[in-house]
Amino acid sequence: MQGHSAAKAEFPWWLAAAAVLALAAALFIAASDLYAQVFATVAKGIGITVFVTVVAFAMASIIGLGVALMGLSGSPWLRQIARFYVEIIRGVPILVLLFWIAFAGAPAFVAAWNALTAPLQSAGYLGELLVRDVSLLWRAIMALTIGYSAFISEVFRAGIQAVEKGQIEAAKALGLSRTQRFRLIVFPQAIRTILPPLGNDFVALVKDSSLVSVLGVADITQMGKIYAAGSFRFFETYSIVAYIYLILTVGLSLALRALERRLRRQHEE
Repeated sequence: MQGHSAAKAEFPWWLAAAAVLALAAALFIAASDLYAQVFATVAKGIGITVFVTVVAFAMASIIGLGVALMGLSGSPWLRQIARFYVEIIRGVPILVLLFWIAFAGAPAFVAAWNALTAPLQSAGYLGELLVRDVSLLWRAIMALTIGYSAFISEVFRAGIQAVEKGQIEAAKALGLSRTQRFRLIVFPQAIRTILPPLGNDFVALVKDSSLVSVLGVADITQMGKIYAAGSFRFFETYSIVAYIYLILTVGLSLALRALERRLRRQHEE
């Protein structure tokens, strides 16, 4: 018990050290014209990075939840389809998936769309969709969405399976429908198990969003690449890029931990 109390009361020196270093770096950037210029240029990509991360994570969570429910359904066909999706997608590196979606998947989608809507296009209700109409930004978002949905589906599946079956049986006895059981009994309990690994995936997605720079999407990394290529200030530029990503990821991790502790206290009360 004493060891537990000591661990609980341990001061987060690592966080204090990181905060001091972050503050010192911020003051140095503000005092240096060169670093301030680099920061101002690279920071223009923060909006795109946040947009890509939030949109891709939201869509991946929706798809992942659907795949998880398919994997837990009573239909063997749905379970096999869900397993096939998860294993195939998880077996492909995110960067390879990004290239495939951007340069193979998008043209295939455009061709399929035009084939399906050919009657409407002939009648003048729709115009022909061109590959260039599908922006590289959205191709990148779809690649990250598909890639992360497979991992997130496993998080949802594990969290749902962690709920005691006795409570589900009790809900059945009360006459609750399958949807009501999930909404009122299963999901509120599963979310406490799901939240920590789901938060880890969100932080990982912030970092993996840098991969969209290979398509020329103007995120933090791409803005850094452009500035470094034009100025040859590689050390300064990529130091700033790393600094911004650290601020985003560490800050997000701390916020998620605080939310997790709050949910745990509410459960204990």
